[in-house]
Amino acid sequence: MDDVKAAVKGGSVFASGGGGWVDHGLEIGSAAITIGKPKLATVDEIPDDAIIVTATAIGAPAGTTDWQMLGKDYIKAVQLLQETLGKKVYGLMTPQNGMSSTINGWLPAAALDMVVVDATGDIRAHPTGKMGSLGLASSLDYETIQVVVGGKPETGSYIELVVKGTPAKTSNILRTASDMSGGFIACARHPLPAKYIKENAAIGGISKALQLGYAIMEAEPNGPAAVIDTICKTTNGTILGTGRVLKKSVTYSGAFDIGTITVETEEHGELILHVMNEYMAVDTKAGQRLTTFPDVITTISVETGAPVSVGHIVEGMEIAVFSINKKYLPLSASVKDPTVYPEVEKALGINLIDYAFDKVK
Repeated sequence: MDDVKAAVKGGSVFASGGGGWVDHGLEIGSAAITIGKPKLATVDEIPDDAIIVTATAIGAPAGTTDWQMLGKDYIKAVQLLQETLGKKVYGLMTPQNGMSSTINGWLPAAALDMVVVDATGDIRAHPTGKMGSLGLASSLDYETIQVVVGGKPETGSYIELVVKGTPAKTSNILRTASDMSGGFIACARHPLPAKYIKENAAIGGISKALQLGYAIMEAEPNGPAAVIDTICKTTNGTILGTGRVLKKSVTYSGAFDIGTITVETEEHGELILHVMNEYMAVDTKAGQRLTTFPDVITTISVETGAPVSVGHIVEGMEIAVFSINKKYLPLSASVKDPTVYPEVEKALGINLIDYAFDKVK
């Protein structure tokens, strides 16, 4: 259970304002260790030809919609993918860390006798499936299988869907299915040989979240300031500014939460945090860019020292805006793929790609 708590606490920092919910992470993690014994495996322990599948959830994590996703939905999604593939799946990985997404694969892995792979499609949480698709977003040669399961049967929104095709087209279909099911849905996708994972994933993504989570747990008795200091020291992260939330302007659209959060800080005056499910960039009021995806960008409560998701941000709250520069993070092929950026840039109306690829200083 300590591993579950550490994964949720560390994952909450890498969640970057999204990545699910703490309660959901603790619930799914508890179910995983109750139903079996999840086994975390390094990529070196896994044969090159073993099949690895990404287990995740798709939707808008701000909690503004009437969604339902149960533990059995995660399991059913993996089962349907394995049946469609016609081969035994060896292990499960998550496309990202997060408040609950660090634990995405633990329950189906424990239930179906698979390993949890210590690798992530992206070390931090991100809005689109393409950003966690291990560099396959624009591939026309790879036919993927993607499965979603979830929704409320009593309202008629429960969906089971299996699709085959290119990652780009099938990802868009899954986003629509998530919206139709209530805004958040369990998913299994992208069966790939372990050799590909070893070459394209953010290696060690789960153990990094666990390490950070244990450091946070050790610091918690010393108060919120000690926790924030520990987060910074453990990750090589920095506090960009501390202050009061002036305005939250975030709306739900097509299974995304999109908008901005404005924070009045002592260090930089007003900071504008750009949100598409997660924090994607931070600008000063004058237009200076301070941090951009794939940097980790997180809001932390000054009162508790705990990360605060976009959904729980309220005007008047005192927060610290925290960032980890991408040079301190293991980066996957996903975030190095220029084709995953235009969709998010269009939704937010800002430039990401030039900053992400260091074309702007």
